[in-house]
Amino acid sequence: MKILYVATVQSHICQFHKPIMRLMHEKGAEVHVAACDNLVQKNGLKMEYADKVFDVPFDRSPKSLRNIKAYRQLKKIIDENSYDLIHCNTPVGGVIARLASRRARKHGAKLIYTAHGFHFYKGAPRFNWLVYYPVEKALARLTDAIITITHEDYELARKKFSTNVYFSHGVGANGEKYMPVDTETALELRREMGIGQDEFVILCTGELLKNKNQRTAILAVHEARKKHSDIRLLLAGNGSERAALESLIDELGERKSIELIGYRIDLERYVGACDMVMSCSFREGLPLNIAEAMLMKKAALVSDNRGHRELVENGKTGYIVGSGDVGAFADRLELMHDDRALLSAMGDEAYKRSALYAAENVVKEIEKVYDEVQKV
Repeated sequence: MKILYVATVQSHICQFHKPIMRLMHEKGAEVHVAACDNLVQKNGLKMEYADKVFDVPFDRSPKSLRNIKAYRQLKKIIDENSYDLIHCNTPVGGVIARLASRRARKHGAKLIYTAHGFHFYKGAPRFNWLVYYPVEKALARLTDAIITITHEDYELARKKFSTNVYFSHGVGANGEKYMPVDTETALELRREMGIGQDEFVILCTGELLKNKNQRTAILAVHEARKKHSDIRLLLAGNGSERAALESLIDELGERKSIELIGYRIDLERYVGACDMVMSCSFREGLPLNIAEAMLMKKAALVSDNRGHRELVENGKTGYIVGSGDVGAFADRLELMHDDRALLSAMGDEAYKRSALYAAENVVKEIEKVYDEVQKV
């Protein structure tokens, strides 16, 4: 069996598709990857389980002329390699792969698209429905199966798109890497990182982009610190908003308490050392960082969007508040800070739910899709 994984950037493949690539590689499949090589920006992130990697010049902007070159290059790769299965991801990568695979599908190749979160959803701007929805609806006819990772997207795709639609619990959080740590280990991790034993540490992970809305996390922590000076926020990730966020931190006088720690490939150490995790993003598919935290018994304070609602049970495994509501974030943060028994209980409940999102379960779900698609 010969499989091609496509995404706009290689970091997406490395971060989100390693579990299924590992399984297919171990089963004897020849695994190829086609994506733009951005790994130099990712602090040591490496491609694994790929027999061949093609550097295709995709651009995340659908308006970029680079994507014309990317289409031609990807079509040539697909036409010359006789793939049995093409699994595409990300908005730009997904569009170009489906257009470039038309001839290959006529010769028997099967094409699967994983929707990591449609841009059209309940409450999305009207523009998104007018532009992105018709594109996805049309491309569904060039797709043998769509995998959705939230129930909201699954119901929409199942009702509106002319193709087979499946659901999986995300892309698979690494249960071998993200495991609960005991108090002694957590304290040792803190010592190694220079974090005080008595500090209340919050970890917020994600690209530093406007959609991820780290600004609200910074403002909420600043507000909560007026009563609780032991609170410390760690922001993991890199991106175009870094300079603006650094300026905000300086403006608030929080340089010692709010730290940008960059892109991390050892994120499990930070999850182990923190007291809880936080995410204020406006839009999410199914955030892997929250699923990973659940595997380590961490409660989450998150914004109200479909991806967070899929993972977090409000009041039981964490809290869900409005994405831009600084006051509500600060209030819930103070409550979690003050009631450590509640925080621990929420972490235990999160851990109980986490098995659904672990790689061990998710690869079985995706492998089943592969098998069913190939039988048709």
